[in-house]
Amino acid sequence: MKLWGKKDSDGFDYGLLKTDMHSHILPGIDDGSPDLATSVEMINGLIHLGFKKLITTPHVMQDMYPNKRDDILKRYEILKQHLIAEGIDVELGVAAEYFLDDNLKKLLADKEPLLTFGDNLVLVEFSMASEQYNFKELLFEMQMQSYQPVIAHPERYIYQEKNKEFFEELKSAGYLFQLNIMSLAGVYGKTVNELARYFIKHEYYDIAGTDLHNTHHFSHLQSSSIAHGLKELLDAGKLLNPEL
Repeated sequence: MKLWGKKDSDGFDYGLLKTDMHSHILPGIDDGSPDLATSVEMINGLIHLGFKKLITTPHVMQDMYPNKRDDILKRYEILKQHLIAEGIDVELGVAAEYFLDDNLKKLLADKEPLLTFGDNLVLVEFSMASEQYNFKELLFEMQMQSYQPVIAHPERYIYQEKNKEFFEELKSAGYLFQLNIMSLAGVYGKTVNELARYFIKHEYYDIAGTDLHNTHHFSHLQSSSIAHGLKELLDAGKLLNPEL
C-alpha cells in the first residue's frame, strides 16, 4: 500500500531541489527505517515527491548508534543492489550524521575518513538540550582536516533561541546550515518554526533536507506551508541541493 498519499496541488515541487541530502532510509541501523521493505516504501515516497537523488545519513552517535563506516557502507550496498533488482530508478548516495561527541573526537584524532557528501561536506549535530563544552573544538578540527561541517537542523537548538549571536558565530566561522524541511510545517513546534523562518529571512541556510525517519512524515512534507520558504531560498540562489 502506498503510504505517502496524493500530492498536494499547493505543495512544493521537490524536483526543484533534486537532491535530498538528509534522510534515515538505511534499514535497521538507527531510529529510521527498521527494515528493507520500509526503506523501499520511503524511497518510493521521496521519488513520488520529485527527488532524483537521495543521500542517506544514518546517525553515528557513541551511546545510541555507534555505527562504523564499514557497516554503513555494507548496508548501503545491500540497499543499492536491492533497488537495482527492483527496477527503482533513483541515484543513491551515502554519508552520515555525526554527533559531536568523544567518538567523533577519536575518529578525527585517528584520522579515520568520515563519510562525506558533495566534495567534502560532513553533516553534524549536537545536543538539543544544552550547549556542549567542546563542540567548537571538534568543528574547528574538522576544518583543519579539510572537511566542511554542515550543521544539521540549527533551528531545532531552541535553547539558543534568544541568543542569536550563537548562530551568527557559527556562520562567521564558515559552517553551513541545513534546514529540516518539516520545520516549516511546524512539525517540531512553534519556536522551531519561528527560528527556521528567521534563518530564511537572514539567508543563513545553505542546504535543505527532509530528515525523513518514517512513512508518517510524508503528509508533512506535502504541506502547503513549506512551499513559500523553500521557494524563497531557491529564488535567492542559496540552496546547494541541485549541485549535490
